[in-house]
Amino acid sequence: MIVGVAVIEIHVEDARSLKAKRGVVRSITGRIRSRFNVSVAEVGGQGTWQRATIGISMTGNDETAVRRSLRRVVDFVEETHLARLLASDVEVLRMPLEAAPGYAGDEEEADWPWTDEEPDGEGSERED
Repeated sequence: MIVGVAVIEIHVEDARSLKAKRGVVRSITGRIRSRFNVSVAEVGGQGTWQRATIGISMTGNDETAVRRSLRRVVDFVEETHLARLLASDVEVLRMPLEAAPGYAGDEEEADWPWTDEEPDGEGSERED
């Protein structure tokens, strides 16, 4: 599984209040959600009048496609002209981290936190 994350920092020049800035951010995030198949949220700058940081994430099975899609989202935000793009960053990582030091291969797979089988092969019982 490939996980991609983009972070976009924007400046809303015409905003004179938090309410005005939030309206622009809501418009941008709504447009991103409706046009691209990604998760998006304002992740920073909630207390400032003109700056906001928007986080975007997506998963896929092809690193190149995920990176390209996130770059398209960044380009889209810049093309909307609702806010000035100050900075952006796109990161992609492969999960599970097979290349991580200490990875022993498939025989250790039962030890992964998301595995719901007990080491003896029986399913785990969950008490709520």
